[in-house]
Amino acid sequence: MNIRTYVNGHKKQDSNTRELLFPVPVLISFISEVMTLLPGDVIATGTPEGVGPLHPGDIVEVEIENIGILRNPVKGE
Repeated sequence: MNIRTYVNGHKKQDSNTRELLFPVPVLISFISEVMTLLPGDVIATGTPEGVGPLHPGDIVEVEIENIGILRNPVKGE
């Protein structure tokens, strides 16, 4: 599946799950051995190139093909 990250509407990252070191089914199986995954849980797998600084007020959107968009504001201290 394609994975894209946008900061304030600008595409910063563009990758695919085939680029992960471990396939998604392997990750789910491994995690499920130590905890119960529930609807809404997020599995963080690292990040492709293109990461950069974030600032308070930025809006970060991560879009995963056929799944949806996770949208979060960056909060200040």
